[in-house]
Amino acid sequence: MIIVLMGVSGAGKTTIGRLLAEELGWTFYDADEFHPPANVEKMRRGEPLTDDDRFPWLLKLSEFLRALLEAGSNAVIACSALKRVYREHLLIDEQVLLVYLKGDYQTIQDRLNQRRDHFMNPSLLKSQFAALEEPEGAITVDVAASPAEIVRTIRENLPIVAE
Repeated sequence: MIIVLMGVSGAGKTTIGRLLAEELGWTFYDADEFHPPANVEKMRRGEPLTDDDRFPWLLKLSEFLRALLEAGSNAVIACSALKRVYREHLLIDEQVLLVYLKGDYQTIQDRLNQRRDHFMNPSLLKSQFAALEEPEGAITVDVAASPAEIVRTIRENLPIVAE
């Protein structure tokens, strides 16, 4: 099984993803690491990525997910996946499960203002919320809870008891 944690920048995808993967004994991957350098630089400058910027990245992620599935590997992947069309590249099999880390604008803005050493420019938050198409059928978790509570909620809502 592959769990894709989605949400805007600052929702806690990496923090929750690492904790969840550790608890499950799975591998954690951050989709940001698959971005080409040009995308990273663009975001660092505070420029939103276009769909044309994102689609090669999404194709690369889709290929990676297929390889994980073919190998029978379990994984947790942090990926913004803000639009339905982006998620279509990720939800390629019934073994790929979507978890939406949902937070209000002010909570996320406060987190971004405290974050250091991340390429994502906090000025992009408005564009992220504007692009966000909330998913249907995903496990949805409020990010206002503590990381431990969020992980517990996710685990309680998995279709199998993951150990």
